[in-house]
Amino acid sequence: MPSRSELAARRLSDNPTEAVAVIGPTGQEFLPPTRRDMANAIRALSMDAVQRAESGHPGAPMGMADFGAVLWDDFFRHNPANPKWFNRDRLILSNGHGSMLLYSLLHLSGYDLTIEDLRNFRQLGSRTPGHPEYGRTAGVETTTGPLGQGLANGVGMALAERALATRFNRPGFPIVDHYTYVILGDGCLMEGISYEACSLAGIWGLGKLICLYDDNGISIDGKVQGWFRDNVALRFEAMGWHVIPNVDGHDADAVHAAIEKARAFHERPTLICCKTTIAKGSPNKGGSEKSHGAPLGVAEVAATREALGWQHEPFVIPPEIYRVFDARARGEAAEDEWNVLLTRYRAEFPERAAEFDRRLACGFPENWQTIAWEFIHQTQQRHEDLATRAASQRVLEFYGPHFLSLVGGSADLAESTGIPWAGSRPVDFEHPDGNLIFYGAREFAMNAIMNGLALHGGYIPFGGTFLMFADYGRSAIRMSALMKIRCMFVLTHDSIGVGGDGPTHQPVEHVASLRIIPDLSVWRTCDTTETAVAWKMALERVNGPTALIFTRQKLPHQDRTPEQVQAIARGGYVLLDCGGNPEAILIATGSEVPLAVEAAKQLNGQGRRIRVVSMPSVDVFDAQDAAYRESVLPAAVTRRVVVEAGVTAPWYKYAGPQGTVIGIDCFGESGPPEIIFQHFGFTVERVAAAVTALF
Repeated sequence: MPSRSELAARRLSDNPTEAVAVIGPTGQEFLPPTRRDMANAIRALSMDAVQRAESGHPGAPMGMADFGAVLWDDFFRHNPANPKWFNRDRLILSNGHGSMLLYSLLHLSGYDLTIEDLRNFRQLGSRTPGHPEYGRTAGVETTTGPLGQGLANGVGMALAERALATRFNRPGFPIVDHYTYVILGDGCLMEGISYEACSLAGIWGLGKLICLYDDNGISIDGKVQGWFRDNVALRFEAMGWHVIPNVDGHDADAVHAAIEKARAFHERPTLICCKTTIAKGSPNKGGSEKSHGAPLGVAEVAATREALGWQHEPFVIPPEIYRVFDARARGEAAEDEWNVLLTRYRAEFPERAAEFDRRLACGFPENWQTIAWEFIHQTQQRHEDLATRAASQRVLEFYGPHFLSLVGGSADLAESTGIPWAGSRPVDFEHPDGNLIFYGAREFAMNAIMNGLALHGGYIPFGGTFLMFADYGRSAIRMSALMKIRCMFVLTHDSIGVGGDGPTHQPVEHVASLRIIPDLSVWRTCDTTETAVAWKMALERVNGPTALIFTRQKLPHQDRTPEQVQAIARGGYVLLDCGGNPEAILIATGSEVPLAVEAAKQLNGQGRRIRVVSMPSVDVFDAQDAAYRESVLPAAVTRRVVVEAGVTAPWYKYAGPQGTVIGIDCFGESGPPEIIFQHFGFTVERVAAAVTALF
């Protein structure tokens, strides 16, 4: 079979009369398809799949087909037989509604994605959902759809590549050496997150980040001139990018030359502006928003086939197209070559190679359980009264050195959120291999870049901001949960305890809103010991993200037996018991736990039997077996009071029809924290009275 470069050279012209016959794997001669033939295969599959599904977005993949085929076939290094090969290039389709471009490329080049999978596009349970989903389809690097986030994920991946290359590469041993390619559209660039993330990419000098902008001038509402007139090239140049403007996205030679130029420029990330026509080839809907988010229609599909000269039935691809797209042999060869290099590297630099393996594994130190639990029990014995944000920083000081892959960051609130620890080394242009990232006031980009770092491999990312600003980055937190990736979101200043900053900074509804995100684990801790356990649980949660909710204000240490300390890891546990069957149960989290404890002690001193349950993690408690949950919250005890400085509605699940919830169903006020808590009724007297009223 001819080499990849030989085939590429013979396809440089779209004129079939200039093509040179080559010998196929069985000895037969054939004319290699032109680049336009390859692009038309993508167009046909895309319009056919959308038409069969009776929904979808045919315009984008048809418009991007030419430059997509050139990128994938001429430059992209990957192995369809091993989609997780570490040193592969990454391709992210940020405008994920054009998913049939990616699915077509994966199928044609030999991934485990069959023609039947393409026929099942957008169907229940298929491997070709409407937008690319990480973990569902081999070769999909990240879940995209909400515009702009894929671009930010790409920044995270490119940062990971540059940082790991700086750390581990040695002369003659480029063991970390791959590109991150992002395809994006007008909508991605309208979203603010794109500029948050790309500003950082320019500052970090991510020279192996190459973005191809599908500049077709159309969004779902029509021609974008009415709402998007940015000079994109100048804007990216101002952010420190290398920009290649005005590339004809349908001219394969021009695209090839632009990508080669981008790959030769290693100091800055590159934006290639590809001028394209949406639904290229469609005679009546090409260039129109009518092709953006709806099938072309049976008649228009037929007309497009005729216009393209594509004389094949739906979902039929000629063998010669498959032959030239097939990347399996060259992918296997590329991975084999890298494995040989890695073997030589291990022999030459054994200690560095061992560290490299540990970084990629993102695993745990030996005897981790013993190490962690000894620290947690020592924390309990110290009896420190600390704000839980400060307790979190103490925990990082201990856990941090045990995790080589741990990288922290903050959205311009590093010290306020307790993110830096003694082993922190800032990331910048000269030192990309640090472990502390200053994101600036860019919460959304921070969270999405963290997702990219986790997806790339070699990193366990965490990032901090105030809980109030979780909303700015909520979509990226949700995407992290959807992908079930290992990220930790540190969210401090968690309630009306923020005090004088007032209601704009008092997140009364935010903890509840985070708890309802599927597959996101949420911890709101009451003291140093619960904080140490919460961090341990977050680090161990390899199949999903965790939100760690901490206070600004100091909280008192809570007394516990060793058994109670161990029980914290179950999400909810009996913190204070009453020496017999309880008459009533107080349930609390975070800064309200001390209130519940003091109220229970007061009532128990009066002859009542009141139990206090601390529930730092609702989702972890709910995942326990029924027997344990019953032992903590006996169903027969219906007198229950829940106390949390947030919205009340979610807590009636635990209070029950006869119980009471003390919370806040309005915005806060500005004033000293202790006065604000009293103003909203978070006092020992009110809690005790609420319990008494149930008798």
